Amino acid sequence: MEIIKIRHPYQVSQIPKEDVVLILGFFDGVHLGHQKVIETGREIAQREGLKLALMTFNQHPSIVFKKINPSNVKYLTTLEQKEEKMAELGIDYLYEIEFTSAFAHLAPQDFVDQYIVGLNAKYAVSGFDYTYGPKEIADVPHFPGYAKGRFEVVTVPKEQQEGEKISSSRIRQDLDAGDVARVAHLLGYIYEIDGVVIHGDARGRLLGFPTANVKVKSTVHLPKVGVYVCEIKIGETWYPAMGSIGHNDTFGDGRELTVELYILDFDQDIYGEHVYIRWHEFIRDQVKFDGAEALIEQLKADEQVTADFFEHVE
Repeated sequence: MEIIKIRHPYQVSQIPKEDVVLILGFFDGVHLGHQKVIETGREIAQREGLKLALMTFNQHPSIVFKKINPSNVKYLTTLEQKEEKMAELGIDYLYEIEFTSAFAHLAPQDFVDQYIVGLNAKYAVSGFDYTYGPKEIADVPHFPGYAKGRFEVVTVPKEQQEGEKISSSRIRQDLDAGDVARVAHLLGYIYEIDGVVIHGDARGRLLGFPTANVKVKSTVHLPKVGVYVCEIKIGETWYPAMGSIGHNDTFGDGRELTVELYILDFDQDIYGEHVYIRWHEFIRDQVKFDGAEALIEQLKADEQVTADFFEHVE
């Protein structure tokens, strides 16, 4: 897969000259609904003997339109994760458009001329709710008018699960509720984040449960505060782990939110390493215990739940 990063206005020399099937969308999470859109484009590309291209943005459009601080926007996938997913799904050309104010204020016709026709699209494939400007003049039903017969518009209907549309918003709501198991059903894969192992206060080691304290970016959408069945990838190996998101209230109020993992049957120094975390199942809410003894008893129970999960999961 070739990744083509574009800042508006682009140079024609940046664009491969061959005709393509172009898939359109932001694709945060690359969930099952997104995968259906990509699958539709891939089937057309294979049938017509065309390359498969996908256009996305380097940041969420709300940062420009609503003037939101970029550090306050939470994503289901980083740009790097999105690139990995697109490569797995068979994309040939991944266009990453820098979402600037100049790009955001393109008129719908200019967007179509420059970023669909200009990218040599013979088919433009999108979800039913795709927009490329003000919704009242730049939604999917308006596409054929702007296309002027230069490309075919293919619209993919909404993908549903349990009678509800699969959407990034719905997944965020489930993460906020701690329902990472349902998130996995909506994504089609286990929810995953990454970060760097940093020094914590080493209290877990004193309790008999040494943890890896993982620093994650502020833009990562974490599940709700609580304890989870997790896996952690260190190097090329995935290890079963008990994950905690919380403030360690047992040891004082007003503490910083941390992501910590107790790795089962593991005794290695991994400070400074870049790791990946999968969130399998919610175990319980965070609780403020009366003291260390009560906390240790609960941690032993959590460890057993985690071990049982991996004993029975395929």
